Amino acid sequence: MTTKNSLLADDDCYIALKARDARFDGRFFTGVLSTGIYCRPVCSVKTPLRQNCRFFSHAAQAESAGFRPCLRCRPELAPHSVAWSIQDASYILAHQAARLLDEPDSWTDEAVSVEKLAARLGVSSRHVRRIFEAQFGVSPLQYLQTRRLLTAKQLLADTDMPVTQVALASGFASVRRFNAAFMQHYRLNPSEMRRQQESPQHEGITVRLGYRPPYDVASMLKFIETHRINAIEFIATDNHQTSTGRTLAIESSGKTHAGWLLARFDEPHNQLVLQVSDSLREVLPLVIRRVRALFDLDADPAAINSVLHASFPEGDGLRVPGALDGYELAVRAVLGQQITVAAARTLAQRLVDRFGEPIETPWPQLTRLFPAPAVLAVASSDALGLLGIVRQRQAAINGIAQGVAEKRLHLHGGADVNATIAQLKALPGIGDWTAQYIAMRALCWPDAFPAGDVALHKMLGVQTLKSPAREAEKASLAWKPWRSYAVIRAWSGLLAAAPDKLPSLEIP
Repeated sequence: MTTKNSLLADDDCYIALKARDARFDGRFFTGVLSTGIYCRPVCSVKTPLRQNCRFFSHAAQAESAGFRPCLRCRPELAPHSVAWSIQDASYILAHQAARLLDEPDSWTDEAVSVEKLAARLGVSSRHVRRIFEAQFGVSPLQYLQTRRLLTAKQLLADTDMPVTQVALASGFASVRRFNAAFMQHYRLNPSEMRRQQESPQHEGITVRLGYRPPYDVASMLKFIETHRINAIEFIATDNHQTSTGRTLAIESSGKTHAGWLLARFDEPHNQLVLQVSDSLREVLPLVIRRVRALFDLDADPAAINSVLHASFPEGDGLRVPGALDGYELAVRAVLGQQITVAAARTLAQRLVDRFGEPIETPWPQLTRLFPAPAVLAVASSDALGLLGIVRQRQAAINGIAQGVAEKRLHLHGGADVNATIAQLKALPGIGDWTAQYIAMRALCWPDAFPAGDVALHKMLGVQTLKSPAREAEKASLAWKPWRSYAVIRAWSGLLAAAPDKLPSLEIP
């Protein structure tokens, strides 16, 4: 492959391209010299000759080499390529920088620059440029520019948003800069990217999001159903298709956008079909990123299964359920300490019924938003106590809500994992189990491991030893850097056996 640090050789890429193998979607892109276009490996066009192909690990590399995206396979729909290492410090730092650039929540209130990126990482801007270019073959700003252009391309193709709105939503400072970048990279006017829109069943915007197979859709939907809270979430089956809907509020640039979304899996095409309310169109890229995190659409099953298949042969299609809102997930994790999922769901339902703001949607099942951070930050002990929430959990909920409301605590995929875990454990009532659980689902960290979990102790056979948590931690080293997925696979057996009795325990 014509990039550095690639795990696939050019000939391997060409074999995957000829087979249109969806397992490699997003892991590489093919630039065709005869057309000047780059495609996903699943593209339906006639396979080009081998001598006309150049292969790239990232879309940014293909665009930097002068190729423009295919209008048929649409590279913006491909799952992101997420690689992990636990040994190479430069590799880790470069991918941490990429995570920050990939995560819209990281930059909602400030402009992105290499200097600010370096400050987040605690290194010099020169070092960031050097290690980033060594790992990805492009500069951080070239990488970011491609992300923005592909986001804009998807909004232009799948929505009726005005070009001005598309430019701003994609992260461009002005329409003039957006138009210039679009013409320079794609040699097309933004309006030429428009496609015929499908008529949605309800109002709103419809977009498609790709993922790599295998994907155990039934297990993901079962997990969501088991943890579902009425009024903010629902799952419904119609004409043999299961959809999940929910309400959502997103704060961006000092403004709160509230609305709804509806998602269903299109398994034959390895895509998630997402409908989003018009009220969220200004923050649609944020919504898309959060939905990708919720359903773990960017996971690379081949890499994960190469480490975990021997221990969990039945779990190749399982994903880590993420979170639409890391703050909400953290509050719900605290409510689930030392009780079953069913009991935790009851407490969360009371919290939503008491503090959740009403919202109008096309569905009678969706009538409230999850309580805002500013609301729970000042919720009194008496009010929370009446819901059955004990004092220790009250303090933890207040602390999480205050940290998020004051923007001291960041609970999304672009946050610093170790620093955030330390912040969480410094709050009253939050121990290692809860912090690791939040890292796994809210921070999208693939190597989280709640060593004190009793279900893991039983699976590993260490529950009778003197220090089961320490022994579980040692045993888990064989699963690095995918321990979050190992945890989900270990829990899945218990969930299948007795879903309402699944423990959500913090071990003292």
